Amino acid sequence: MRSALIFDLDGTLLNTLDDLADSCNHVLAAKGYQTYPVEQYKKFVGNGAAVLMTRIHPAGTSQNELDDSLAKFTAYYSAHKDIKTTPYPGIPELLKKLRSAGIHLCVLSNKPHEISVQIVRQYFGENTFDIIMGKSPDYPIKPDPTSCFYLMKKLGLEKNDVLYVGDSNVDMQTAKNAGLTKCGVCWGFRSEAELTAEGADYLAHTSDDIYNLATGGVL
Repeated sequence: MRSALIFDLDGTLLNTLDDLADSCNHVLAAKGYQTYPVEQYKKFVGNGAAVLMTRIHPAGTSQNELDDSLAKFTAYYSAHKDIKTTPYPGIPELLKKLRSAGIHLCVLSNKPHEISVQIVRQYFGENTFDIIMGKSPDYPIKPDPTSCFYLMKKLGLEKNDVLYVGDSNVDMQTAKNAGLTKCGVCWGFRSEAELTAEGADYLAHTSDDIYNLATGGVL
């Protein structure tokens, strides 16, 4: 049985893709740039908003222009982050069961910290997670493992106490870099093949799979 789970946010707990895509396309359209279909954003997101801006802008776009777009995206997304976003099926129930089992729960996201805290509490309540960590100047973003080490130290955990759950290569790399057991979810933004290629120890096809892993069961 695991003492704690560290969850990625976008593509793992919440389907945020439409709101992210709409916010990006809003910025691009206002500047006269090409916009993209929602599905294409599955390949763009995952490494933080600054990298996202680089991926959606034409090659050779100046850093000043990217910085301006980042500021506009952040402002627009902050105001429109909950228009189409929804928890994945079974996730609210899963979190309640894990809490009832006495398991610590954390969120680790490359989304800005303030927005991460707001959106997690909006959809899952104030007291579901022990710690919510988004991007901040104090820690490098995933796949750097520093934030994982901070979470473990804060909760007094060892590596074998923790199951890391995410939907992308970035998440599997983060868990690997931190020496944690890696569980890839198959309902998120990236493919099962990508998760397997990045060394996922387990693949979860339903929320029940995560509960079984966390509580000592098998898939």
